[in-house]
Amino acid sequence: MSERTAPIAPTTSVPAPIAPTTSVPAPIAPTTSVPASVAAATPASGRRAARVALRAVQVLLGLFFVFASALPKLIAHPSAVEIFDEMGWGSAGMYGIGALELAGGVALLIPVLQSVSAVALSALMVGAFIVQLTAFDGQNAATPIVLIVPLAVIAWARRDHNARLLRLVRRQR
Repeated sequence: MSERTAPIAPTTSVPAPIAPTTSVPAPIAPTTSVPASVAAATPASGRRAARVALRAVQVLLGLFFVFASALPKLIAHPSAVEIFDEMGWGSAGMYGIGALELAGGVALLIPVLQSVSAVALSALMVGAFIVQLTAFDGQNAATPIVLIVPLAVIAWARRDHNARLLRLVRRQR
């Protein structure tokens, strides 16, 4: 038994002629929803993300200055006492710098004081850099420089708060 199949005839279809159109294409209707990827790229959301990131850096720096830098000096931790005795500044210098760091760290968290605090802490870090170079042969000289960079960014980004602070100070007179 052989199986026979009929040959398949090719079908040919002739496309319909394309008539020239003179009509204007319909306008594209605006969409009412924006995809999340496009919304994330808008300038407003980028500015908000930058503000949130800057605030997070401020909180981290504030916590660093309060707990990691000022607290050991203010509780006279043996390592801080040793360093200030080696420099010849004694406990007065240790408590004074600890108080400045505490005030600056707390002020970084207060909106009207943010910029002024960042400038003051930057000046304190310049002094720390100089002391590291002269008294300790530059052992930890990079630490103050690393801290100056975000402090300078905060001071510049929050500079509009200086005008508010000035108005508050003038109003108190």
